[in-house]
Amino acid sequence: MSFVNGSVSYWFRETGPVEPGAPLSGHAQADVCIVGAGYTGLWTAYYLKQAQPDLRIVILEREFAGYGASGRNGGWVVGEIAGSAETYARTRGRDAAVRLQRAMFDTVDEIVRVADAEGIDADLVQSGQITVARNAAQQGRLTDTLEHARQWGWSEEDLCELAPGERIRVAGATGALFTPHCARVQPAKLVRGLADTVRALGVPIYENTTVDAIRPRTAFHSAAAITARGTVTADYVVRATEGFTAAFPAHHRDWLPMNSSMIVTDPLPDHVWREIDWAGAELLGDFAHYYMYAQRTADGRIAFGGRGKPYRYGSRIDAAGRTQQWTIDVLRATLADLFPATAEIPLTHAWSGVLAVPRDWCSTVILDHTTGLGYAGGYTGHGVAAANLAGRTLRDLLLRHDTDLTTLPWVDWHVRRWEPEPLRWLGVQLMYSLYRAADHRESDLPRTSRIARLANLLSGR
Repeated sequence: MSFVNGSVSYWFRETGPVEPGAPLSGHAQADVCIVGAGYTGLWTAYYLKQAQPDLRIVILEREFAGYGASGRNGGWVVGEIAGSAETYARTRGRDAAVRLQRAMFDTVDEIVRVADAEGIDADLVQSGQITVARNAAQQGRLTDTLEHARQWGWSEEDLCELAPGERIRVAGATGALFTPHCARVQPAKLVRGLADTVRALGVPIYENTTVDAIRPRTAFHSAAAITARGTVTADYVVRATEGFTAAFPAHHRDWLPMNSSMIVTDPLPDHVWREIDWAGAELLGDFAHYYMYAQRTADGRIAFGGRGKPYRYGSRIDAAGRTQQWTIDVLRATLADLFPATAEIPLTHAWSGVLAVPRDWCSTVILDHTTGLGYAGGYTGHGVAAANLAGRTLRDLLLRHDTDLTTLPWVDWHVRRWEPEPLRWLGVQLMYSLYRAADHRESDLPRTSRIARLANLLSGR
């Protein structure tokens, strides 16, 4: 298989060419109009139709279902809180933050349940996540993470220590943590299966349809999504655009479109897998500041990701997913550093995508019954699971059901906007330069570098 750079992602290359569906043709009316056919929009439509089959729901998508982060991510259905428990707890209370974390744990099970019930074959394996430490400073953060988890009520069943080399043999590992609240998935298979399921429930997905503006409800007219192909008026319009939100001028600084990049190898020979000793489908991460994430794919490859060049000036988005050679080289070198046996394994594909980062790194779900407008996102890289929980929460908010989900702390969570340029660009460049410098220095330090603490302060994490 020849090497490809961009073209959305390897995941879609594996599933086969995508032919976008028909675009919107003229004006339409709906009870709920959803802008964006990624995980958030599709899960919202799915759960609404399950709860109230007679609802008229329309989805509008600029490209095709799953074109954004939903079809490009690392394939982690991870049950980590999409934000900071401490930040939520400061204003909503500790119990609320704990409930959000438990809801995220349960969401992993929910996604597996729905995929099984709907016959969606997405290579889902509820295999758990391993996070390794490779020096004294990272080992210190491992210990702090475990202590923090215990303080917030995580048990040994939720998070536990592994011995170096246990389950996966990573070069230089000093220790690791394991959580079962994570599943491997082939992202494009999940999003395409979910789109097919939603269509079968009677929800049209109009692709190749760019929404230029979203209009709130007033005393004189309904809420609406306005496109060059026609306008959809609805009781509610839900914006589910995540990392592409910056394309709307009114929301240009709401969330930062953070770039994340991936490479995938050729299938590894059996002797390499034996040397790595990665026999299961556990997800793999690390305690570096400039961190990586990886999975063993169902067809025997390693899909490997990291931040690369994290931000483009002016919140620009490279929609095609083409990745700079510098980023590919860094990811390739990091993979070989972790697993020396992979050093000569050819790469098959490299790609990039964007995820949305709020100024306080905390995700949100909002619905305004007065304006008829709602949105969810800012998942900071945890969107495969968080989007499902957001979809169920939006369902309850839209149907005016008072449930445990509608009282979660991320509901009606508002944060300030990101700084204007050039401050935004300078801040992000400085932040990640500091993280890279901290990782370099920590090879000789017994504790987390002060440079990293400065980067955390700068970023607001």
